[in-house]
Amino acid sequence: MAGIKFVVREGALPGRLPVQELARACVGECALAAAELGARRAGLAEAPAVRVDDGAVAAAFLSERHLLINGRAPVNFAPLSRFWRTADGWVRTHANYPHHRARLLDALGVPDDAAAVEAALAERTALDVEEAVYAAGGLAVALRSPQEWAAHPQAVEVAKRPLVERERLDAARARAFTPAGTSPLLPAAGLRVLDLTRVLAGPVATRTLALLGADVLRVDAPHLPELPDQHADTGFGKRSATLDLATDRRTFEELLGAADVVVTGYRPGALDRFGLSPEALAERRPGVVVAQLSAWGTYGPWAERRGFDSLVQAATGIAVLEGSAQRPGALPAQALDHGTGYLLAAAVLRALNEQAREGGSRFVRLALARTALWLMEGVGGEVGSPVPSQAVTGERATGEAVTGDAECAPYGGPEPWLSETDSALGRLRYARSPMSFEAGPVDWDRPPVPCGTDAARWG
Repeated sequence: MAGIKFVVREGALPGRLPVQELARACVGECALAAAELGARRAGLAEAPAVRVDDGAVAAAFLSERHLLINGRAPVNFAPLSRFWRTADGWVRTHANYPHHRARLLDALGVPDDAAAVEAALAERTALDVEEAVYAAGGLAVALRSPQEWAAHPQAVEVAKRPLVERERLDAARARAFTPAGTSPLLPAAGLRVLDLTRVLAGPVATRTLALLGADVLRVDAPHLPELPDQHADTGFGKRSATLDLATDRRTFEELLGAADVVVTGYRPGALDRFGLSPEALAERRPGVVVAQLSAWGTYGPWAERRGFDSLVQAATGIAVLEGSAQRPGALPAQALDHGTGYLLAAAVLRALNEQAREGGSRFVRLALARTALWLMEGVGGEVGSPVPSQAVTGERATGEAVTGDAECAPYGGPEPWLSETDSALGRLRYARSPMSFEAGPVDWDRPPVPCGTDAARWG
């Protein structure tokens, strides 16, 4: 069993909740899963030692804020994506995408003007806004306290599920890996990953798999491209194509037919009509690993709702804990997105390792709301999964004990973990991956490209 060396740097991700501990645990779990799969593929007697440095973790969890494109800092939140006062409290909106902004404005019956939005929201209750905006296809959630969220039917359903849901779908034969070299050791070398995700957790997971050697093809709809800056931040190591799943089924099926892993991050059920449910994929591609990500989970009254990290923080009570009911706050990073992304990548790596032993198509699923519960359980109360702070003393995010030790070091900022490179987008400053294990990769083998640059085919 590999050991984990933790380098603890106080203040790297400061917050009232143990977000730094959660971040450390998620990266540690992913790096350990990578090291173990790498050992299997390289025929090593034991897995390489893993090192998790809080400085590298903090830089990576803030990667979208550290990114510079020709010296320009991206705009991570549009003007209408923020907290607003309502007649009885607060509501959080998300309008980064043009179509979400249009639906928000339509629901409120106002022009594209912040003052008009503010005036309209001030006259309505938070719950009324939440329901009206979602009914129009937009995104808005009422600010809730942890107690209010715990009593919500969706929270009740979320609490019933494990942090990482896993399922074996069939009796497909065991996966036969080709041997992997050790310079560097790339656990996912030769694997084809079809990336059908949107900002931010899903692309973080597939960006991590690309670092580990996978051939990752990001596919977006031609009429719904990713926001360019966010695509740049999470596009390291990947190729990018556009494809209309509704009209070009032949190309789509060719991609699926050769994919080892399919990662989806759209609203639950949105892709099922294209035959992308786990069961349908396993039937057409026995031995596939299907990884699904959602904001609220695929169950309960909010099963079909869209969501983002900032909205989950507002709904679950995190924004109240990090601020107050009178003045909501936020985590020091979009830690639900980043943390869930690393856990999703870890789940994929473990599913691949299990396939080599036992066979079977595999299905893994995570939800931002469940990660939020895990974070909040770290503050106190009854804990369903190991609290994040246990990672410091060597507790795996899955609950299994590992060997590990920790040292403390000062934190002087993110600079040691930032790099620069030239790309088709211009000169980039970016945060390197926090994944670190002996003989493992230290950086991606290619910079990001503009959305749709590549053909919709495997390399």
